Amino acid sequence: MRLIDDPQPYPSSTRVIVEVDGERFEMWSRGRARQQRIRSWRGGEWVEVKGERVALDAERAQRVAWQHVVGEFELIWASDVDAGGPVARASNRVRATIERAADVLPEPDGALYRGLVIGDDRDQPRDMVERFRASGLSHLTAVSGQNVAFVLAACGPLLVRMRPVPRWAVTVSVIAWFVVLTRVEPSILRAGVMAGLSATAYATGRERSPVRILALAVIVLALVDPLLAWSIGFWLSVGATAGVCTVGPWLAHRLTVFGSLALPLGITLGAQLGVAVPSVWVFGRLPLVSVAANLLAVPVAGFVMLYGLPAGLVAGSVPAVAPVVMLPARIGTRWVDTVAVFGVHLEPEPPGVWVGWVVVVALVLVVVCGSVCRRRGGTR
Repeated sequence: MRLIDDPQPYPSSTRVIVEVDGERFEMWSRGRARQQRIRSWRGGEWVEVKGERVALDAERAQRVAWQHVVGEFELIWASDVDAGGPVARASNRVRATIERAADVLPEPDGALYRGLVIGDDRDQPRDMVERFRASGLSHLTAVSGQNVAFVLAACGPLLVRMRPVPRWAVTVSVIAWFVVLTRVEPSILRAGVMAGLSATAYATGRERSPVRILALAVIVLALVDPLLAWSIGFWLSVGATAGVCTVGPWLAHRLTVFGSLALPLGITLGAQLGVAVPSVWVFGRLPLVSVAANLLAVPVAGFVMLYGLPAGLVAGSVPAVAPVVMLPARIGTRWVDTVAVFGVHLEPEPPGVWVGWVVVVALVLVVVCGSVCRRRGGTR
């Protein structure tokens, strides 16, 4: 049996997706001793097991279909764990190093740090998950294009010294490694394919239009794995990226009255517009405070993502310097969580939130119309 992802802890059980004879099953473990053992397993590892395969009811089968799960595996006993192939061993070593670095931070800062850097949100307390969702910041703990960009930026000094073909090969390899490191979540899968296509377009001298690359990435992923269409994470990732690539720059160009805030404000509004439909449909809300919360939290979260990976590798490898090295990450995660806390308290209850969005949209339209009128008047 091969573990597809890391075990996901719940209050009274632990869930893990496994592959048995080429088919995927979800496996639930209950009981303190068994849960402690299973929670030590890692994605990519192999375990010799004995158990029974059980069919899922229709509702449950539809809920997990996007993960290619075809049933439940009821575990009877399990042997010792095999570390798996070289890629799995390498990625698990890096994740273990990051986890050791996170242990230096007080909770829930350590859990948030792991979510920002490697997308590991398993240990985030329920109240943190809820306040991030209520303030429109839950996307920060789903690794995406921003994380990929920071990893490539960290490799920049090496890449610029390479010839085009080796540079392309190393770039694609780094992207693939990071996708595996972060457990091939839908958001990072979309970002990784886009980054790979962009690197290929650059290497071949072709046009690198973000909208075309996004469209091609969605087509490629849908052809390879049609069940991604059932993933809400994939919807949100594609929607936010589409909004950032299309509406964001258009709004930023017309919100110059806000000065240096025009670009981040336009990008944030574009992203919120892109996720509006799936957010309202699935979660029943679109947080009004999300625009302000993202303006305050995203720059600091970006710093934690950029600094956190190399800092975590150093801190996890050299415990003596860990408290000092991880101090900036601690300050950053505390700031991001504080923004989420204030966001929850400031978010109005329905129907106030919808009235607020009407006011926001009206103000944006007034500013945009005023900007367009001034530009037209200036060209006469």
